[in-house]
Amino acid sequence: MNQFLTIHPKNPQRRLISQAVAILRAGGLIVYPTDSSYALGCHIGDKAAMERISHIRQIDNDHNFTLVCHDLSEIGTYAKVDNTAFRLMKSLTPGPYTFILKATHEVPRRLQNPKRKTIGLRVPDHAIAKAILEVLGEPIMSSTLIMPNKNRPETDPETIRELLGKQVDLIIDGGNCGLDPTTVVDMMIEPPQILRQGKGSVDVFKTD
Repeated sequence: MNQFLTIHPKNPQRRLISQAVAILRAGGLIVYPTDSSYALGCHIGDKAAMERISHIRQIDNDHNFTLVCHDLSEIGTYAKVDNTAFRLMKSLTPGPYTFILKATHEVPRRLQNPKRKTIGLRVPDHAIAKAILEVLGEPIMSSTLIMPNKNRPETDPETIRELLGKQVDLIIDGGNCGLDPTTVVDMMIEPPQILRQGKGSVDVFKTD
């Protein structure tokens, strides 16, 4: 069994957050809570950890990995964003949305969608995720924790421990954070297109 840390969902213990960040920096794969559901996360530059995520989720090469950012100031480094898109994203973040955008050269090619050269980006509204990102100082490469042949994310830390205790380096128990994945928005299309309706409201995207 690898590490299992219980972290307060509203007031994360700094010492435990530092442990989680150390595991990420050392190439570890973690399970952590967000404002929509639990997610798998690793360091942006770690190819082996990314491959472990692909193995756990059994996803193909067309999967859109997500860079989870502390705030929108990081997004310009990793994605090409015009003013209109930025204003829309600013109005919806932090929150349960993933935005599909054109990747910049700062994004490793293996993280990009091979056909469209895109990357998913999001800014979560969850104290544990935000604390990790603040201490880490860069985005987490991430994917929603949906097991193969399942339609909904895993939400119970003890169940996650039974499923993945030997396959990940750290599971963070931040309580029940929900069953809904993020709402995924393709920002490459005008007007933006909803690719997956999740926890985030889609009312702002309605044109009628």
